[in-house]
Amino acid sequence: MKSALISMLLICTQAMGATIAVIDSGVDVKHKDLVNNLWINSEEISDNGRDEDGNGYQDDVFGWNFAEQNNLVIDRKYIGTFSRDPHTFFEIQGRIFLNRATQEDIEWMQEKRQDPKFLKEMQIFGNFVHGTHVAGITMDENVDAKILSVKLIPTEVKPFFESLKKQSFQTKGFAPNKDGLRMKLLKAGLKALAGQQMKLLEEISAYVGEHKADIANGSFGTGFNQAKTITDGAFKLAFQREPTQEESNEVARFFLDSLITEGKKMVKSAPDTLFVFAAGNDGMNNDKYPTSPTNIDADNVISVGATYKYSFIAPFSNYGTKTVDVAAPGMLIHSQIPGNEYLQVSGTSQAAPYVANIAAQIKDINQDLSPKEIKAIIMGTVDEKSFLQQKIKTKGIVNLSRATYAAKVSLTADISVAIEEARINVADVKTSQTKGMVQSFNKNAVVPIPLTPIFK
Repeated sequence: MKSALISMLLICTQAMGATIAVIDSGVDVKHKDLVNNLWINSEEISDNGRDEDGNGYQDDVFGWNFAEQNNLVIDRKYIGTFSRDPHTFFEIQGRIFLNRATQEDIEWMQEKRQDPKFLKEMQIFGNFVHGTHVAGITMDENVDAKILSVKLIPTEVKPFFESLKKQSFQTKGFAPNKDGLRMKLLKAGLKALAGQQMKLLEEISAYVGEHKADIANGSFGTGFNQAKTITDGAFKLAFQREPTQEESNEVARFFLDSLITEGKKMVKSAPDTLFVFAAGNDGMNNDKYPTSPTNIDADNVISVGATYKYSFIAPFSNYGTKTVDVAAPGMLIHSQIPGNEYLQVSGTSQAAPYVANIAAQIKDINQDLSPKEIKAIIMGTVDEKSFLQQKIKTKGIVNLSRATYAAKVSLTADISVAIEEARINVADVKTSQTKGMVQSFNKNAVVPIPLTPIFK
């Protein structure tokens, strides 16, 4: 009787797919694999120059481009403009991870690291394909879910240092013994900058919430080392000298703490949306070296580290027993990129949408579940792994079958009971043979791709 009731409820609910907001660098809405999974604003008429739903975002049929403030969620003019080099980079990176790279591969990688033209092309290529690659992962075997495209990351990011000069960091005229005032001014400027950047994310969050997105994937952010490039530049403007290591760390941590504090307003703007954030690709401890926005502590936020399948933590993945909730496969992930193409990419950027995918499937099964309850199911149904004991809060990797089983049980039982039944009745995912895989990071061999930056 119980199983019949669950089946009947599923028939009534599964046709209404969850909406996943992909907050990223844009989604190719013409990709043949994604066209049937696009969120479409039924209240808007495409490209008629009007704002039918009156929300202030004219013709936002598939979403909105907050980077350039228009409805162009992907700029297809870039298709066909790249050399083969970015593809070669990811192919070699994959062979390195599989311990199959040749000496020629290593030398090519090392040479390209010194090539400014290649590095610029990689930055543009990476931003262009990133959002579509992430969106493809959220849709994998998830036929009912819908992609709401939110473009935050511009395809071409202008140098950030110039914008620092617009902030109140310069302190010419201060006497040398006024360093305390310089530091106060510097931190005030950085706090204002954090508020300014998070104001945009707060607007995005309100937009996502207004369109009733169930899940929002955020494979972007600012890591500790990325923050230092910003704060060290600001320090030089304020003090007219290089910071010491201690000063550099102090100011970077202050800036990130400010971003995270301001970021709480963002997730509060969409309380009915579960935000899934990538933990970062610096291989650092987020408990000690904060990363934004993934370190935001809220009931509707879940932070995701990356693994190779179910075998070991990715060598580039950030971690933290207090700040990174779960892990998910994020190495050598095959997914869509613009122009009906595909690419194999590694990163916590790929692990986060894996979790967003699961969250959407849970929501499809039981639409009454809140973000907090979906998060509890995901965290409560992981496969615990010894190699994650000192790395991840739950000590585990997400388990799709167990999580969806718990979601089905939650239709007629409390969440805690549903999780317990799922743990009893659904086995861990079988691990694959990983002999020969690279399990430690070799900086001379692989350049980890950092989280897509939000500063422009």
